[in-house]
Amino acid sequence: MPEAKRRISVVLFEGFELLDVFGPVELFRLDPSLFDVELIAPHAGPVRSSQGPEVIATSGFADATQPDIVLVPGGQGTRALAVDAGFLGWLAEWAADARLVTSVCTGSALLAAAGLLDGFRATSNKRAFAWAASHGTSVEWIPQARWVEDGNRWTSSGVAAGMDMTAAIIASIHGADVAARVSDAAELDVHTDARWDPFAGKNGLA
Repeated sequence: MPEAKRRISVVLFEGFELLDVFGPVELFRLDPSLFDVELIAPHAGPVRSSQGPEVIATSGFADATQPDIVLVPGGQGTRALAVDAGFLGWLAEWAADARLVTSVCTGSALLAAAGLLDGFRATSNKRAFAWAASHGTSVEWIPQARWVEDGNRWTSSGVAAGMDMTAAIIASIHGADVAARVSDAAELDVHTDARWDPFAGKNGLA
């Protein structure tokens, strides 16, 4: 039987990376029958990205419903949030029972700082890998990976890698044929091998 429609809750914050969010959102929503997407932030309303354009969050953290699939992007704003006890406490509690907890780029540092990656394997942006990997107490950081799937935790490498991870998530839920159809609709040549990662070597990690 096909999976029921799933809900993606994207965590926004000042200084989030645009493509970390809208690359995955593009794929998730190319077939609107498969996923719904909601954007949440500290407060409902405009949130400024690292690149400058603002995005409208539909609800604030205090009003966010119990998530199904969590997506945490990276961006310059992760540096401040990684030491923000209030945010990390909220994220840890809110995302704890989600069916999937996912991140793109340095979003994995926020998951790790909140304790949500302890006991799991994970990866992150290769240019910020040392910083990301300094978070969490028992995370097995994988330096060479396009993305890492470990149980219900999915983490991707930097920025555009989030689209490859998203295609893999769609395949895991709805099947490879559906993921291929969505990727073709976006004219996206997806890397389907999670081990493909030339950027680890370019950044001295392999």
